[in-house]
Amino acid sequence: MMENEMITKTYREAIHDALEEEMGRDADVILMGEDIGVYGGGFGATAGLLQKYGRERVLDTPISETAFVGTAIGAAVTGMRPVVELMFSDFMSVCWDQIMNEAAKMHFMYAGTLKVPMVIRTAAGGGTGAAAQHSQSLEAMYCHVPGLKVVIPSTPYDAKGLLKSAIRDDNPVIFLEQKLLYNTKGQVPEEEYLIPLGKADIKRPGTDVTLITYGRMVQMCLNVAEWLALDGISAEVLDLRTLSPLDKEAINASVSRTGRAVVVHESVQFGGFGGEIVSTIMEGDAFRFLKNPVRRVGGRFCPIPCSPELEKSVFPTPERIEAAVREIL
Repeated sequence: MMENEMITKTYREAIHDALEEEMGRDADVILMGEDIGVYGGGFGATAGLLQKYGRERVLDTPISETAFVGTAIGAAVTGMRPVVELMFSDFMSVCWDQIMNEAAKMHFMYAGTLKVPMVIRTAAGGGTGAAAQHSQSLEAMYCHVPGLKVVIPSTPYDAKGLLKSAIRDDNPVIFLEQKLLYNTKGQVPEEEYLIPLGKADIKRPGTDVTLITYGRMVQMCLNVAEWLALDGISAEVLDLRTLSPLDKEAINASVSRTGRAVVVHESVQFGGFGGEIVSTIMEGDAFRFLKNPVRRVGGRFCPIPCSPELEKSVFPTPERIEAAVREIL
């Protein structure tokens, strides 16, 4: 295969390949989680890794997030690089004390003498009919804790490159994989590559308005940009990719060019991460170039319903995003 040749992969396959490659590169990389071995993971991302790397490196755990996340923290502190899979991001609440009060703070509390190089992979978001306790997007909660890095890729290319960088990072990283992205396809390089954490990506350049987003909302915003283009409106789509650290420079640069911004995320709008993005614009260089107030489009303040039709009504839709854009135009 020629250098730089691209191959088509699903988001799930890209995650799997990143894990497999990093385990092959570094014997200290281990996997832990419920049903990740024999079953291959709740969403199939670890299939075949038990057979290749054995039970000492692919650990099927009991149904106790507190126990195996705590074990992973101990392993990380003593030199391993554990990658933990939480089947649903909602379960983060079960082991939140371990993550917030231990993993995130140990490097600081021990004056930099300890590192906690671990990744917590977890399926986030709705759209699958999994109802109120298995469909939440809680990234704002994770971003509020100093010491945690928070990543949420939108494409197979980004998922692989960012996961490899997360595994090599010396800090605890929350790696969010939105469920409806697992079967999406995209081009991924055959050769090894890394994507640095903390760098946003312009998925579509534009001149009239910036759509700032992440995760599965990126594709929705790209579709809206196509609609707007039919009316001569040029929308730039900025994919944040990493929420903490946040690429404030990219946000301000894009909004300074277009003069308008709509922030889009699946999570509940009230108290959501979109507020931090708006503050970044209002407190940054882009404020001087704003032609209209920044608009937010997020999830409604409601638990996620099980009914497919009710569930759809909670999340942002292309129509709501388009309406927000036209309002500030």
